[in-house]
Amino acid sequence: MQTLTGTFVQVDPDGTRKTGDFYMQKPGRVRFEYDAPVPIELIANGQSVAVRDRKLNTQDITPLSQTPLRFLLSERTDLARDPHVKGVYQDDLYISVVMEETIPMIGTYRLLILFDAKNYSLKQWIVTDPQGYDTSVALYKLDYTRRPDPKLFVINFERMLQ
Repeated sequence: MQTLTGTFVQVDPDGTRKTGDFYMQKPGRVRFEYDAPVPIELIANGQSVAVRDRKLNTQDITPLSQTPLRFLLSERTDLARDPHVKGVYQDDLYISVVMEETIPMIGTYRLLILFDAKNYSLKQWIVTDPQGYDTSVALYKLDYTRRPDPKLFVINFERMLQ
């Protein structure tokens, strides 16, 4: 899977549901456009992740390497050798990959990635933060043939200076 587009449903730790469209191009690029009334866009350009709030006109930038998204957006993950992989499981519905990373002075993040057991398509992921709170993202209306416009993954760093 090099490219993927579709819709998503995100469930936050407090149970709030958010929906929208997403565009993914490996390695390292993704864009989540949240439906109204959520004024958020999340963009990864291969190096950085920007979270834009259109209502507040703010943008927060984090290195992609410091986020769980890097595992989802990597070119390849060697499930047998990657020290972050804590387990791979399969049942009739899903193949589950559990990854963990401990960041000094912050804590341990856990990422559970679910793939369809029949066609290996990415279905969902759940991020557990160091405080134990889960955020889940489920994917729908998946299209592996559509190549997203590269402009979708551009972060406007100058926007931070305005």
